[in-house]
Amino acid sequence: MKVFVTGATGIVGKRLIRRLLLRGDQVVALTRSRHNMTGNESGDRLLVIEGDPAKPGDWQQQVTGCDAVVTLAGEPVFGERWSTAFKERLESSRIESAKQMCAAMAPLGPEARPRVWVAASAIGYYGARGDEGLTENAAPGEDFLARLCVRWEAESRAAENLGVRLVLLRIGIVLGDGGGMLAKMVPPFKAFVGGPLGGGRQFVSWIHLDDVIGLLELGLDRSTLSGPMNATAPHPVRMAELAKTLGEVLHRPSRLAVPELALRVAVGEASAVILASQRVQPERALGDGYAFKYPELRGALRSLLTK
Repeated sequence: MKVFVTGATGIVGKRLIRRLLLRGDQVVALTRSRHNMTGNESGDRLLVIEGDPAKPGDWQQQVTGCDAVVTLAGEPVFGERWSTAFKERLESSRIESAKQMCAAMAPLGPEARPRVWVAASAIGYYGARGDEGLTENAAPGEDFLARLCVRWEAESRAAENLGVRLVLLRIGIVLGDGGGMLAKMVPPFKAFVGGPLGGGRQFVSWIHLDDVIGLLELGLDRSTLSGPMNATAPHPVRMAELAKTLGEVLHRPSRLAVPELALRVAVGEASAVILASQRVQPERALGDGYAFKYPELRGALRSLLTK
């Protein structure tokens, strides 16, 4: 299989490319700068190209002849404080990227067009929903991120009119080495000042990085799979349990909670994402027979933090 990947230098993109190469696939990796690609992602089955996925460019010609596309590009939600300009970047990096990928596919004939597109989305689609269990059939929320995810997915759905099988992977809080939530939570715990963020009652729908890759592979390989699929572990936990378990794995206390007011002062509007309660269930993945490598939080944390 020849796979075109955007967001190639992110925490998920790097791991996905490594996995695709290990299983014998060819990869075309799009990055804004080839210098961002690390040395272990090399070989004659990897083509690295430069370009901005949110803008038209020569990169679009490389989609021709690919069997599949995986789009992971997007400005990090916590990249900086949410100013009006930054929120516009959050939108354009996702919505315009989807538009440009559709534009790359549209002029291609059936033989040259990718058969499947696995498009990253996010559980932000559902908004803050308290203790409500959220499957793929749940209605979208109404906050900024929810509206953004709805528009993001809608732009990607244009590919379905071209006969492309589309899988919309709604990714939860990714636990992995080299970035994500753990990169921000672990240092305070190691300094003996860790604890839950906010009141601790909010549900956190997490997923181990290895299972994100597993679900991406499922989306690529399962020809009967299309539409939205939640990429979260089967057992979401409350923030207090996440902090407690993290402390136990690190052999550190988990007593110093960060108050909601302090979070709002520190990160502004983006604090709503941290404080939102989302009890997401991966109903579609389980129904399609996916066996999670890390269904429980403790095992996931131990695999990442006790090497």
